[in-house]
Amino acid sequence: MKCHLDCIPCFIRQALQAARFVSDDPAMHEKVVREVLQRAAGMDYNDPPPLMATQIQRSIRELTDCADPYLGVKQYFNRRIMEMLDDFRDKINRSDEPFETAVRLAIAGNIIDFGPTVGVDDAMVLDAVKRALIASIPSESMQLMRDEIEKAEKILYLADNAGEIVFDRLLIEQMPRKKITLAVKGGPIINDALREDAESVGLVEIVEVIDNGCDAPGTVLAACSSDFRSRFEAADLIISKGQANFETLSDVDAKIIFLLTAKCPVVAGEIGCKMGDMLVCPGKGFRVDEESSSKVA
Repeated sequence: MKCHLDCIPCFIRQALQAARFVSDDPAMHEKVVREVLQRAAGMDYNDPPPLMATQIQRSIRELTDCADPYLGVKQYFNRRIMEMLDDFRDKINRSDEPFETAVRLAIAGNIIDFGPTVGVDDAMVLDAVKRALIASIPSESMQLMRDEIEKAEKILYLADNAGEIVFDRLLIEQMPRKKITLAVKGGPIINDALREDAESVGLVEIVEVIDNGCDAPGTVLAACSSDFRSRFEAADLIISKGQANFETLSDVDAKIIFLLTAKCPVVAGEIGCKMGDMLVCPGKGFRVDEESSSKVA
């Protein structure tokens, strides 16, 4: 997915948000915004938006001398959603369709995203949960996900944000865990989950957890470690959480199922959905299979 002009205001807003997490100094905020404007002027619009976001966030870390501006936000949401874990698990256990309910909750958790979303709080999360439980998600997509999980021997689950990974844990508990490897980011980027986040919510106790060797939002394969790329290529199925993973992997010919909430008009336009839609979206690899089957027929 390529950058759009509408991405520019979002980059500036993200940068200012990060600077304000670190400091209340207006001079520092101005310095950060000016740096982002200079970078935006020279950006390549053929690149996916997360590549530009990576450059911006690296600059912010240097300018503010803060290794992880979103650390407090990540710790808060890990702790807060863990406090709700038993209630959410009870919703799943009481459901007529536990797997589908867990998928819906995992998608709801994608609202905890400080990239496109401003001012995420507890009320927004609980509202997302309510909407997810009644959202219109095509039964064909849900069944495809069930079937592919059953067939796969190796499943790579690409995590997105801290806090959100507690919802991912609930979904993973409904899946064959021995098949699953969970991948987190290799370095701080916005409020994306790192290994310490996976440790803090107990995911390392139920599945293998690796990092992708990269500090970009999403999954920029060319920038990831060789070990991660080997795992990616060897996977029979990739479950991909969040917008940034869609932005970086939507053109990849692999069996990817994207789970996300469409939180910006650019991504919604690419997918062909409405803002706020909650999606189980089969990736390009499935479309390639369909085309091959039709040619054989």
